[in-house]
Amino acid sequence: MSHIQTVLGPVSPSELDRVMVHEHLLSLVPGPWLGGESSSPVDLAVAALEGLRERGYGTVVDLSPYDVVGRDADGSNAALLKEISERSGLHIVSGTALYLESWTPAWARGATVDEIVDRLVRDIEVGIGGSGVRAGILGEQATGLGEMSEHEERALRAAARASIRTGAAIMTHTTHGTLALRQVEILGEEGVDLERVVVGHMDTQLEAELVHELVATGVSVAIDTIGKQEWDYFLGPAGERTDGPFEKRAFHRSDEGRAELVAGLVRAGHADRVLLAQDMTGAEIWMNPDTHGQHGYRYLHDVFRPMLLARGVSEAEVDQMLVHNPARVLELPA
Repeated sequence: MSHIQTVLGPVSPSELDRVMVHEHLLSLVPGPWLGGESSSPVDLAVAALEGLRERGYGTVVDLSPYDVVGRDADGSNAALLKEISERSGLHIVSGTALYLESWTPAWARGATVDEIVDRLVRDIEVGIGGSGVRAGILGEQATGLGEMSEHEERALRAAARASIRTGAAIMTHTTHGTLALRQVEILGEEGVDLERVVVGHMDTQLEAELVHELVATGVSVAIDTIGKQEWDYFLGPAGERTDGPFEKRAFHRSDEGRAELVAGLVRAGHADRVLLAQDMTGAEIWMNPDTHGQHGYRYLHDVFRPMLLARGVSEAEVDQMLVHNPARVLELPA
């Protein structure tokens, strides 16, 4: 029988309820001082998840790649997701992936495609590192801003082959939507069923036509940075800086614009190809005090959902995006 692989074991797709498909539960503050009375990432995550069950949410996907957004280099701290699930009463599904080349852990830098495939398959079939937690999806598999390094292409092809071997879906990371069509092209070349692909962060760029073009290929798209209206972005770790001014990049994307994008996709008949999430991290909450800072994980439901309803999206269409689409993507074969 097909199932969803959670950190506590397999469950039926009918048990998921509403799903946040792209979050990072071990990266809710940038450092321990901001953790308040407890700096435990488990305590912080459990507290942050309060109120979701009452709003009909039953599942959160921790889509953290190796050595970034809270996941350690060998993946062993994915074990913490078990306690978060037990204490919060929510199903948690873990992803597994490699992020942008600049953040790639040492073990993966010189790895061949076959070696990465074997690692990802083991993460799904046995467990991530020494955590005992089996991944339930491949992602967020990343490519850079307008340029895909040889390593990033190798890792994307490895994810494709791991998907074919295991049946697990793939969720990607695009950097501001760039290379989205190239990601789909590569995954198609590798023989992946595009019905099992979700192209991520398509709300971090401004061209609605691109999103409609992606959906026409057969993939789904993630509008998954809801509430993140301003952010700094980096193409690699900060490294050593000299004293004095330095340049950085920043971006603004209003949630009104996101809501228009989603409503447009729904009007075009694509409600069955859209997934929603917040991608909330502590490093960026301070830049969004009125959204993530005020509402945390409840923002999508309490604030963004009414924006969609006001634009003519029905409750049934909202649940298509939050319940039925995630269940389809997360479902694994028997």
